[in-house]
Amino acid sequence: MWFVYAFLSALFAALTSVLAKVGVDGVNSNLATAIRTTVILVLAWGIVWMTGTNKQLTLVSPKSWTFLILSGLTTGGSWLFFYKALQMGTVSRVVSVDKFSVVLAILLSVLFLHEVVSLKVLLGSGLITAGVLCMVL
Repeated sequence: MWFVYAFLSALFAALTSVLAKVGVDGVNSNLATAIRTTVILVLAWGIVWMTGTNKQLTLVSPKSWTFLILSGLTTGGSWLFFYKALQMGTVSRVVSVDKFSVVLAILLSVLFLHEVVSLKVLLGSGLITAGVLCMVL
């Protein structure tokens, strides 16, 4: 089932990029990011309240709070840079470089989380890197 959710995530990310390219036309990229963030904020909290998971808010540990806040800050940075890049470049190139985050996430997971990667993961990372370079250069 994780694959279905991952594929849907990829599909929605692709739609996000195409819709954002049209939406950011003539709009300051920071303002566009703020609009997008507001929509996501309302959607996410709406789901939390509709599912009743808001009752679990007090159960979140300080460690989780810290890392979720840091993750939120890095997400915001990613979105700000993504929208600015979309404003200046083509969707195909911007999204290609953005997806290089897969390789960076694998590298960071090895360095900081001590995850072990297989030969398949290394090969896939190499192919992703080569693909990004082919699409950008």
